[in-house]
Amino acid sequence: MSLNRQIEVWLHSRIESFRQADRPFITLTYAQSWDGSVTNRCGETLNFSGPESTQITHQLRSLHDGILVGIGTILSDDPQLTVREWDGPNPQPVVLDSQLRTPPTARICHHPDKACWILTSSGESDILSEHASVIPVGDSDSERQEVPLTAAMKLLKERGLNSLMVEGGATVITAFLKAGLVDGLVLTVAPRLLGGYKAIDELLASDSGEPLLIKPIHTGQAGSDLVVWGDLQYGDSAA
Repeated sequence: MSLNRQIEVWLHSRIESFRQADRPFITLTYAQSWDGSVTNRCGETLNFSGPESTQITHQLRSLHDGILVGIGTILSDDPQLTVREWDGPNPQPVVLDSQLRTPPTARICHHPDKACWILTSSGESDILSEHASVIPVGDSDSERQEVPLTAAMKLLKERGLNSLMVEGGATVITAFLKAGLVDGLVLTVAPRLLGGYKAIDELLASDSGEPLLIKPIHTGQAGSDLVVWGDLQYGDSAA
């Protein structure tokens, strides 16, 4: 069975068996160097994935109802979050943007077939685009600096997203893990040593203080990249 097919079978099985009614099944995906870096010390965006692992990323996008990134990724990378290297539908793009900093010129606001959902904790919007919908989450009168993730995931479920792919960046990755909202993980490891900044920070500072395990774990090689995927286990379930 090909690597692409292995990942697809695993993901379909996990989504179909998911039983939580208040949020989508959530897959966390990102690429890093062998030493765990996702950016260099200057914070520059780096493309770690080779053509084969990039194809897997686009395949994963096509297998999810939605795809989510944070405002940092929008401002630094200006992604469109479409499926280009795989034959499949584009997922619903979602942006976590607590202070509504998404520029109207961002590519995500000019998606070829879907209006981007911008989740915010701010009540005011200067984003003017027929391809973007600003969606307040929680109390817009509060001084909250982040979009409340649990409420946001419930809202996405109510809007018909049964599966969600989270691509980052680092702040979003850590926030989802700390909140216990990740069900599966697909990690691409590129054969580089960088000594830069990591994708995950201070996980054991979360309330539970429990380590997280990937179990069972699967591996495969895509070109020169290593792809690791599996189910995320929290606390007692990780034993």
